[in-house]
Amino acid sequence: MESTVSPLPTSFLILNGKSAGSELVRTAVNKFRLDGYAIEVRVTWEFGDAERYVAEAVRLGVDTVIAGGGDGTINEIAAALVQLPAEKRPPLGLLPLGTANDFANSCAIPEDTEKALLLAMVGKSAAIDMACVNHQRYFINMATGGFGTRITSETPEKLKSALGGASYFIHGLLRMDQLRADNCEISGPDFHWQGDALVIGIGNGRQAGGGQALCPNALINDGLLQLCVISAEEWLPTLLNSLSNDEDNPHIIAASLPWLDISAPHDVTFNLDGEPLKGKNFHIDIMPAALSCRLPPQCPLLE
Repeated sequence: MESTVSPLPTSFLILNGKSAGSELVRTAVNKFRLDGYAIEVRVTWEFGDAERYVAEAVRLGVDTVIAGGGDGTINEIAAALVQLPAEKRPPLGLLPLGTANDFANSCAIPEDTEKALLLAMVGKSAAIDMACVNHQRYFINMATGGFGTRITSETPEKLKSALGGASYFIHGLLRMDQLRADNCEISGPDFHWQGDALVIGIGNGRQAGGGQALCPNALINDGLLQLCVISAEEWLPTLLNSLSNDEDNPHIIAASLPWLDISAPHDVTFNLDGEPLKGKNFHIDIMPAALSCRLPPQCPLLE
């Protein structure tokens, strides 16, 4: 009699090159292969590799594309997926292997490598939003601007390796001499603000910079962006409280918007999940239900 048992799902794991030598990853992949799971593994070396591997995964018809790395790796793979025709997009799985892992941590992805890989392969998929910047760049977690962005981009790799997410906060304290605000104007549906901003956070997800909850009420499937602006008048108490949001603080401006425009008289740099984008004008749209992502039950970022 012919078996009617369905084969185990196939997965395509794209590893950031920095994580290629991880024994934990190697052990987990080998274990699941012995259990019958089909797992293809590719390692990125330079920008553009992830897009090429996503195209290969689609040609192979895999059930899941897994991003193995930090927020930047997830961003690059998610951006490649969202540019595919909707009917060709496989679900995204997350294997957090970076320094901060802000998006994965917000989603409550297990820290244990084996558990995270299993969830990435067979977890229930949910439709999630992404954000598009100037009709050509994307982020899945958060875009940040201001002093926090400069600190994130300048934090030494050795400090990140030694201290993880706390390195961003410590490096920020060491660079207080460079503290300065960005003058800008932000507008959206029934919203307008202009002034000097120390930190700007535009969240699909909730946290950035190694655990700083800039947008604590954000959800990844509500069709909205969460905006948080910390004005220059309130920089010291805010920084010392790890950039936590306080809705009663008049120096913290918050809004929920489907799109927004940001303009500045000088170049401003935004960090899109770890990838910098410099300019004077930014248009940011939410893309509702842009991707499917394998997430844990009761994921905090889902409605």
